[in-house]
Amino acid sequence: MFRRPSITFRTTAFVAVVCLALVALDGLNSWHSRRVQLQQMSVATSNLARAMAQQADDTIKQADTALVGMVERMEYDGTGPAAIERLRKVLAIRVAELPQLDGLHIYDKDGNWVANSRQTPPQNLNNANREYFLYHREHEERGPHIGVPVKSRVNGKLLIPVSRRINRADGSFGGVALATIDISFFTKFYDSLDIGQAGAVALVLESGTMMTRRPYSTDMVGRNMLDTGLYRSYVTQGPVGTAEILSAQDGITRLNSFRRLTNYPLFVAAALSKDEILAAWWRETLWHTGGVILLALIVGFVGWRLVKQMELRSKTEAELRRARDALETLNKTLNTLAMEDGLTGLANRRQFDVTLDNEFSRAMRDASTLALILIDVDCFKQFNDIYGHTAGDECLQTIGRTISGLASRRPGDLAARYGGEELAVLLPNTDVAGAAVLAERIRSAVRDLAIVHAGAPDGFVTLSAGVDALSPSVTHGPPKELIQSADKALYAAKMGGRNRVCTAEIRPTTA
Repeated sequence: MFRRPSITFRTTAFVAVVCLALVALDGLNSWHSRRVQLQQMSVATSNLARAMAQQADDTIKQADTALVGMVERMEYDGTGPAAIERLRKVLAIRVAELPQLDGLHIYDKDGNWVANSRQTPPQNLNNANREYFLYHREHEERGPHIGVPVKSRVNGKLLIPVSRRINRADGSFGGVALATIDISFFTKFYDSLDIGQAGAVALVLESGTMMTRRPYSTDMVGRNMLDTGLYRSYVTQGPVGTAEILSAQDGITRLNSFRRLTNYPLFVAAALSKDEILAAWWRETLWHTGGVILLALIVGFVGWRLVKQMELRSKTEAELRRARDALETLNKTLNTLAMEDGLTGLANRRQFDVTLDNEFSRAMRDASTLALILIDVDCFKQFNDIYGHTAGDECLQTIGRTISGLASRRPGDLAARYGGEELAVLLPNTDVAGAAVLAERIRSAVRDLAIVHAGAPDGFVTLSAGVDALSPSVTHGPPKELIQSADKALYAAKMGGRNRVCTAEIRPTTA
């Protein structure tokens, strides 16, 4: 028997729930604040990556534009001394105008310098073994090529080569136009960005080569990034994305946003340290969590004192509570006895009649249908005569459990013992077809129980069922019309050979 928890227990539970709720709500609020902080920083890193991508794209675009003019001059003006001298002056002007450029150069098909932007041209240097030169010699594409970083043979600077192919008049390879961008141009821009003490930004070739990075190290320039979490995330998410990555360079977990350049095969990554992002959140969380815990302790202490006072009072009320509980238990038992069939555990006839009237009235108000299945155990008298009433009771109990399992799946459905071996299933909001399907399912399930019955035609206990449904708002008849109609259908099922379901129109659904 269920005993209602004591007032002391409930008060203790209430105080405990209040204290836990305070801590839980504070935890949820802190977790939400953490998510908001990370989301805001995700937006910040995304915006930073956008700005970096635009800066890199513009920087390379300016150099590439200069290359387009150089290629056009070489292919149409030729390589005569006068043309080369004019071109060298133009290259020097371009380099002076574009601070990112270390130099502009033109090489012939063998990799020898033809012209460059320097006042004193280098002597006896050949760049035929450079990656960008080999690329253009082997590829006929005329678009720009971003090569891997190189170290200048003239001044030792680390440079990003941007190059285009020069063709001869017959379309064959004629040389390379090269613009070298000083990596320090990017590092100065990256140093101006506010990314905290442990933040990082990078410019990476789509082929997986690191161009430059902050924190800057010459060892990082040209490093292969194919096996890093950053590169795998970029390949997985596409040209734009955000990911939390443990850095392969320094072991710091960062919130990374990356973005591909619009016009060139590079991508930028902007990353903020997760620890730095959450540092202020941690400080705030520790302060207000400490306050909440202190408040919870105060509430708990006051609640404990209150419980002690209530325990004193509850002792004088114990007998009254026991008497009340006993009365409630008795009332529940009487109510069960009054509304439940003692043998089958189904609703009894009284509950069936009450429910029928209620559901009939509801169906009239809602203009819905009400269906009824009347069920009779075939040859049940012979079963009792052959096996005895004890076996008959066990048979009805088994059938009752089977019907209850199939016919009481909706809140409004009711399975009842109508009388003797007759059972009934009341189905609100159900038409004849739906009720017939359920009746057939019940008939089949009882037959599948394979309860031996020597007095039945096929040797096993079977059911016959009659089904009807009506809409009270249309027929305007009393509830008993539904019972009479279903009973007629049941009679038709009996007369039709038993072990079958008939609807009110005397149409058997199975035999």
